[in-house]
Amino acid sequence: MKKGFRFLAVACAMGLSCMTGAAIAAKPDPPLTVAVFGDWPYSTPLLNNAPLLLNSVNNDPEVNLVIHVGDIHSGSMPCTGAGLNPIPAGANPGWNQGVFNIFQQFKDPFVYTPGDNEWTDCHKTKESSSGYPLNELAAVRSLFFPIPGYTLGGVRKEVASQALENEGNPTDAQFVENVMWKQSNVLFVTLNVPGSNNDGLPWSGGTGQFLNEGARLQEVAERNASNLRWLDRAFKKAKNAAAVVIALQADMWDLAAVVPGGDGLNGYDEFVQALADHAVAFGRPVLLLNGDSHIYGADQPLADPTSATGLIHHTQAVPNLTRITVQGSTNTPNEWLRLAIDPSSPNAFTWQNVCYLSCP
Repeated sequence: MKKGFRFLAVACAMGLSCMTGAAIAAKPDPPLTVAVFGDWPYSTPLLNNAPLLLNSVNNDPEVNLVIHVGDIHSGSMPCTGAGLNPIPAGANPGWNQGVFNIFQQFKDPFVYTPGDNEWTDCHKTKESSSGYPLNELAAVRSLFFPIPGYTLGGVRKEVASQALENEGNPTDAQFVENVMWKQSNVLFVTLNVPGSNNDGLPWSGGTGQFLNEGARLQEVAERNASNLRWLDRAFKKAKNAAAVVIALQADMWDLAAVVPGGDGLNGYDEFVQALADHAVAFGRPVLLLNGDSHIYGADQPLADPTSATGLIHHTQAVPNLTRITVQGSTNTPNEWLRLAIDPSSPNAFTWQNVCYLSCP
């Protein structure tokens, strides 16, 4: 036996790490394709046309994950999740259940994060002052998150849930909707960050019947703190990841919200600053997926602190953060976002819109 092989044999016999021949190259992480949409369905016709969306997504052989970024009915539709009695005029008591049933028909794991229309805004007169926000949020959690730590969809994917991972912060256990998972060396995380200035508007109702500033302020404080802890946890888990994907509902750079009479965007300042800090420290691609403003767009909102979007939250420059706002179902063409992720690519993300209804 040659001296080199004799040493190798002895080392292996001693339990030391060894390899024969050339070094074995690490197997690259496989690419991943994700279907993303939100602000859907906004009307009965759109719900009735759900098979078109289902077929378009389910028949794509490369899609293996689906994400919905919130708003399961329009902002002028009464909320019905909490079983209202009497039922407001124009309400559909079975709406949420019908949407849930559609979600379950997607063949791949289906991840949903709540939007403002299904809970935050239920007090508004344009939603017929149809529900107390905390009751509606509880109803959404009960229906759409029945098994903490698992997704919806034809394949229930196991995920980390803040409802189960809340050491030292027992109030975080209520946030069953906040989940994270790692797939193809990419860290995915969802957070309950709704529109309407992050639930920053008083719960008025048509006659002030829902006014409860103490409860609203407590809700906002608890959720913001939990979101910050969950975001921090996500980036810690992403230490060696190729990229991070964040999904939430709010358009935190909606310029229409900062004009006189708008809802404002200051309710997101703390979260956006934390996002900026984490993204800069991470140093690799970070993608934020949101809905809320309904018109497709892609930008780098924090790349230039002197830009229109950069001046909203006044963070440092964050060149590695990309944001995509998905097309809402009230606009045509009706599209879903086909997000391709290649963890071996320096840019990680490419995407295109796929039309399924009212196509040009």
